Amino acid sequence: MSDTVTLLQELIRFDTTNPPGNEESCVAHIEALLNAHDVETERYEKVSGRPNLIARHAGAKPCPPLLLYGHVDVVTTTGQQWTHPPFGGELLDGYVWGRGALDMKSGVAMVVRAFLEAVDRNTATPLLLLILSDEENGGDVGAAFMADEHADALGGARHALGEFGGATHWIAGRRFYPIQVAEKQIAWLKATIRGTGGHGALGVRGGSMRRLGDVLRTLDRRQPPIHVIPLVREWFETMADNLPRPQSLLMRRLLDPRTADLAVRAIGLPQLGRVTRNTVSPTIVRGGDKINVIPSAVELELDGRILPGQTPADLIRELHDLVGTKNIEIEVARHDPGPPEPDLSQYGLLADVIRELDPDGIPVPMLQGGVTDARHLSRAGVQTYGYLPLRLPEDFKPLPLVHNADERIPADALQFGVDAIARVIDRYPA
Repeated sequence: MSDTVTLLQELIRFDTTNPPGNEESCVAHIEALLNAHDVETERYEKVSGRPNLIARHAGAKPCPPLLLYGHVDVVTTTGQQWTHPPFGGELLDGYVWGRGALDMKSGVAMVVRAFLEAVDRNTATPLLLLILSDEENGGDVGAAFMADEHADALGGARHALGEFGGATHWIAGRRFYPIQVAEKQIAWLKATIRGTGGHGALGVRGGSMRRLGDVLRTLDRRQPPIHVIPLVREWFETMADNLPRPQSLLMRRLLDPRTADLAVRAIGLPQLGRVTRNTVSPTIVRGGDKINVIPSAVELELDGRILPGQTPADLIRELHDLVGTKNIEIEVARHDPGPPEPDLSQYGLLADVIRELDPDGIPVPMLQGGVTDARHLSRAGVQTYGYLPLRLPEDFKPLPLVHNADERIPADALQFGVDAIARVIDRYPA
């Protein structure tokens, strides 16, 4: 069993469900491992018991350090039915099982092992390892705290390897490796839907509950219109250029607003439809205080994600076009701007390493449909590349397992990532 697999198992066994996080013991475990290799560490805490950890390797190259980072908090397992205990870290049938196996304790294990190996061979590349808390609940005591209050601790780093990208994406028997270079923005919204209230015994027609149902039904069937940004066009066209004709044609139809939704269904990869438009997902409903009183207003919270270059006002306008403006008010609950126009200066190096380790692999630039800590670290001048490479078998589909029951990862995929990160370390900067 590799050291990376063992470390992943150990990390999973710390229950770092966020909220509340409780990351301290998990971070301390990594800290002890680093100290055992004579690597000094520093802690930065905004909230007691929720530390962020930094380790450094000086190197000899006259350049800023390459930042390697990841978060150790995970999402809840409440209400999920797991085949194996979610915090057991069991190695069964070639898979490491548990919450965080994919998101993202495997990534943390990979960057920690790659960092330690680089230190052991005294690589000339300056390095900075950053272990973060709180990514799964906004990052306010993690990456946001570091970027906004301790940017100097990042040592002037300009490029970073972090989540989420580099894992095999199979289409028509071809292995693609999407490398995240940009991500969407958070635009969480609150909609207030109004209608006639009254006595529960008497009833009303067309009240707020009925209007809520109309809104939910509409958003279940439709999303805002297509906007294809240049990065997504390059991503899809590169894949199309490397696919056989039927799949190639479908991939190009993703770029046409008239055929995009049909093409997504035909390809069977719904995540590709989330990067060509602003999106919303209804997540929380609040309404009514008493069982015999029909509420005159209900609140609907919406997880909005907007494309680079778009604003929350754009999303609100597009939503009103879908659900109307009568008796519905939409306001911004939280907006986290995404990173600026991406710095692609190191993308070629990352792609070359993928091709070396998998000569049949096809690296492609990717827009992340969700968000990561990259948005916070960008405020400190850091360009993150989602680059935690995994060579995955064709029958393993990771995305449905993220944040879901039975999260797991093929154990033998981890060394591919450690090797890739090691090669990037030694050749950085491009």
